[in-house]
Amino acid sequence: MAASTNSFLVGNNTQIPVLKPRSTSQSFLHLSKPNTLNLAGKTKPVAVRCVASTPQVQDGVRSGSVGSQERVFNFAAGPATLPENVLLKAQADLYNWRGSGMSVMEMSHRGKEFLSIIQKAESDLRKLLEIPQEYSVLFLQGGATTQFAALPLNLCKSDDTVDFVVTGSWGDKAVKEGKKYCKTNVIWSGKAEKYTKVPSFDELEQTPDAKYLHICANETIHGVEFKDYPVPKNPNGILVADMSSNFCSKPVDVSKFGVIYGGAQKNVGPSGVTIVIIRKDLIGNAQDTTPVMLDYKIHDENSSLYNTPPCFGIYMCGLVFEDLLEQGGLKEVEKKNQRKANLLYNAIEKSKGFYRCPVEKSVRSLMNVPFTLEKSELEADFIKEAAKEKMVQLKGHRSVGGMRASIYNAMPLAGVEKLVAFMKDFQAKHA
Repeated sequence: MAASTNSFLVGNNTQIPVLKPRSTSQSFLHLSKPNTLNLAGKTKPVAVRCVASTPQVQDGVRSGSVGSQERVFNFAAGPATLPENVLLKAQADLYNWRGSGMSVMEMSHRGKEFLSIIQKAESDLRKLLEIPQEYSVLFLQGGATTQFAALPLNLCKSDDTVDFVVTGSWGDKAVKEGKKYCKTNVIWSGKAEKYTKVPSFDELEQTPDAKYLHICANETIHGVEFKDYPVPKNPNGILVADMSSNFCSKPVDVSKFGVIYGGAQKNVGPSGVTIVIIRKDLIGNAQDTTPVMLDYKIHDENSSLYNTPPCFGIYMCGLVFEDLLEQGGLKEVEKKNQRKANLLYNAIEKSKGFYRCPVEKSVRSLMNVPFTLEKSELEADFIKEAAKEKMVQLKGHRSVGGMRASIYNAMPLAGVEKLVAFMKDFQAKHA
């Protein structure tokens, strides 16, 4: 028996109707009571009905039965909250990207459709950060952690020295991985003081011939952020920065760095994409033992398409870059981030010790705000009660405890205002 154009065949020549969506932007599934179908004498549920429910969007905020009021304020450190209007745009294009007849998730990475996506993403990122032409932009995989190995493999030989300023856990991890491929020299570490400060650059005793000086520009776990950057003393050395958790949160003078790298999953997209911005003259000197997937030259020569890249993740990053440009660029974004951070830090400071942030005030992160309660036994209640108010992922990293509110670009001011109001109410109940 041949299937009709409106059905498909399952076992025993049984036909099931095919339900076609009325709109390519329709992607909300509403479950109705399952229908049943008799297969070889056995009754089984078989159908999930798709009901058209195209959301209405006003000023980037969704309304209707599936509205923004059903979303939580997500303070996770990464993967983190994404702009709601970006999610809605991706939703609208999910089934059929711009009339191509396919989803971005189905495209060939070498087809003209995806090439237009990745090229625009790079172009918009260059505009945002004002990246000079002598720098390459690479869209890679493996997270910033993979770059801990890729950097020494590409930038130096096994007997070369690399200097590290360690202001938190991620800087420490970079040292431990780097020492497998080069000589590492920790010229300053904040570990003894539980990673609460950034050193004076004048006190750094750099190695005269260090190939590069490595920093983590913003420590996600400990909430320590560089407000300015050290300069390598070696005239031929370069500054390398892991900017995973403050990437595109403020303007940066790219020309001060040899390499900037970071995972996208905190500020500019979903997990799975790693962005590397590298000065072109640094490419092409990889150690002989460098795996092909860690060789910057391979990826640069192939425009980040040596193998199948994280296509959907890159597409989402591109939408975020568009959104940041539409907001007025990174100067405007930084103003919004400063306002949110000031609101939260001021609430902590005015709590008379009920809440405490251990980080030195001059280097407190605009992105990740760690804090503790005077009565540590209340921390579990704080997290539980906040979750009831639809504020989630406020528990601090397992290695340090306490609380942490990650307030990346996509966290709206309303989310921070709600958190501050909750903190005041919680203090009033438990002080």
